[in-house]
Amino acid sequence: MSPEALPPSRRSLLRAGTAAALGLATAGCGFASTGDPAAAATAQAPIDVKVDGDLVYFNWADFVDPAVFSGFEKEYGVKVVQSNYDSMEGMAAKLNAGNRYDILFPTAKWAQRLAAGGRLRRIDHSRLRNAGAVFGGYPYFADPWYDPGSAHTVPFTMYKTGIGWRRDRLGDLTGSWDDLWNAKARGKVFVLDDRDEVLGLGALKLGLDLTTGDPDGLARVTDTLRTLRPHLRGFSSDSYNNLLNGNADMTQAWSGDMAAMLAQAEDPSVFGFEVAREGAPVNSDCYAIPSNARHPGTAMLFIDYMLRPENVKRNIEYIGYPMPVRGTEDTYTALVEPFPQCQVTEADLKADLFFRNGTARGEKARDAAWTEVKAG
Repeated sequence: MSPEALPPSRRSLLRAGTAAALGLATAGCGFASTGDPAAAATAQAPIDVKVDGDLVYFNWADFVDPAVFSGFEKEYGVKVVQSNYDSMEGMAAKLNAGNRYDILFPTAKWAQRLAAGGRLRRIDHSRLRNAGAVFGGYPYFADPWYDPGSAHTVPFTMYKTGIGWRRDRLGDLTGSWDDLWNAKARGKVFVLDDRDEVLGLGALKLGLDLTTGDPDGLARVTDTLRTLRPHLRGFSSDSYNNLLNGNADMTQAWSGDMAAMLAQAEDPSVFGFEVAREGAPVNSDCYAIPSNARHPGTAMLFIDYMLRPENVKRNIEYIGYPMPVRGTEDTYTALVEPFPQCQVTEADLKADLFFRNGTARGEKARDAAWTEVKAG
């Protein structure tokens, strides 16, 4: 397949937007509650792990190996009815419009919003045969900040943000966010089209809190990013295609997309991926069951099926993102051998460089800063 014909990277349509436009709670950290006591009681009730209908699935496009879907359908005699979103905001809009799904895959801070608004079913890990491979192997996820006790979620993937570049054009880099200002790459640099990621790199470069909502801090961030504009070719989350087809000499990139790029690169040695010594943002996607799911039993079966090591290994190779399931690490290590910094370690998770939900005032300030950065 030629670089021009490559599909977009799996997160190429991710966008960050305004929480207020999506009916989120005033603090920017939850969905408005339905206010229905019966619905609240149902959300807390244990789920019977059994087939109770076809699986209505809501996720990023192309984020599960089709062979894994087929195996699940065959084993349980159900169909997987797929819908996709192109952003967390798009997911939220569908949920707020009343659409019903059996399983979805929010990022960490969106999982916190959903749980705070009573929009997720509780998940009893003891009813999942394979949950021990997650929570026994990755203690961070046993009690993550976004979902205490992982009461409503099971981790799906994890990843971090760094810099991908063309070694054949730029040689070695220094291992800093300063590398985006490299004079040799001027005019051929991309940053992600994502509010938190771009403001985050500016904040980390300045030694500020990753998700600062402080106006003075954000003013320093926007001033710093303004000096990057002459180096930029644009804002794009299609990171690996931009490198492969030569549009970019350097790009801010998600580690999973860089790992996926390796499968497309004729010569992986042409490319590099680094994480900055000032800090690398870390994130995770989660399995979650909406409180209004019609088929929560089937959703539980699907989660357990996805946690089987053979399915985890197959999916890691398909999407390029590691999945925190004990016994599958060697699969990812082999996949990212040319880019070892794609690995997400326990130390990375404990560094606590996750994007957090802020106050309504802080989120509004971040939106304004992002608008200023995009406008130049």
